Amino acid sequence: MTYEGQKIGNPGPLGLSGFALTTFVLSLYNVNAGGVTHPNVVVGLALFYGGLVQLLAGMWEFRTGNTFGATAFSSYGGFWLSYAVILIPSFGVIDSFALDTASHLDNALGIYLLGWTIFTFLLFLATFRSNGGLVALFFCLTVTFFFLTISKFAQNASMEKIGGVFGIITAFIAWYVALSGLLTPDTAYFTLPLYNLGRKEK
Repeated sequence: MTYEGQKIGNPGPLGLSGFALTTFVLSLYNVNAGGVTHPNVVVGLALFYGGLVQLLAGMWEFRTGNTFGATAFSSYGGFWLSYAVILIPSFGVIDSFALDTASHLDNALGIYLLGWTIFTFLLFLATFRSNGGLVALFFCLTVTFFFLTISKFAQNASMEKIGGVFGIITAFIAWYVALSGLLTPDTAYFTLPLYNLGRKEK
């Protein structure tokens, strides 16, 4: 890809990889893998790989002219940064609910997740003429956010685990799409199909 005479690399695999790994780790916590019940270890990933790196990938997507990729990567970079802020004690977000009932914090998190569910669904609607990989990715991500939202409003651990399972699936789809972008004729002897859904060139 060129831009004003300069060759531009594809930032897609970087953004997808940052999203996939951070989602994978948090989703494993959501299903209580290894008996882990607190997601605080994900803060480093949320700040730097899922957050900062993905935000940078989004900015680079703007330069390549990919509005969808720029919007998605920048937004989810912001999501991970904001999620890290919620978990970092010095920001006092969770502690501010200490004097309230437990349902107040869960409802607040439910509203937060509901907003991301709606946004992700809107992005899903914008993938129908892209490729099968992106359609599957944003469908599963929408379902992930939906179950996590329900888990907070209903204070239902089973719903959170279902969201975690879909989050793991989403992460592997994101890694698949990222790998397909890395496996070019210049770097590999094989490629991975994404099943283009756009209009065929005549």
